[in-house]
Amino acid sequence: MSGKTTTLNCRVNPDAKQQAEAVLSRLGISMSTAIDMYLKQINLVGGIPFSVAISPDMSFEADDMSASEIHAAIHEGIDDAEAGRVKDAASVFSDFRERHF
Repeated sequence: MSGKTTTLNCRVNPDAKQQAEAVLSRLGISMSTAIDMYLKQINLVGGIPFSVAISPDMSFEADDMSASEIHAAIHEGIDDAEAGRVKDAASVFSDFRERHF
């Protein structure tokens, strides 16, 4: 099925929507396209296409961090990437499917 044929109406937090629109605008993607991409990913992976969990060792609140802490977290990610401590998306999705299906 191609083309837009359905309207989706939902209530969302206005601040979250505004912030997302700003990010999507910078990416050159409309909100409609982003939501369509999200729905397609749900279908491809058979669930929500990202982890929905509280994992203190893997997440952080940038709002609660100082500039130097954010800088350190970014550099830690860069160091991991440069050292090869990364996984490609196909492997991540494969692992996810094995654990959850």
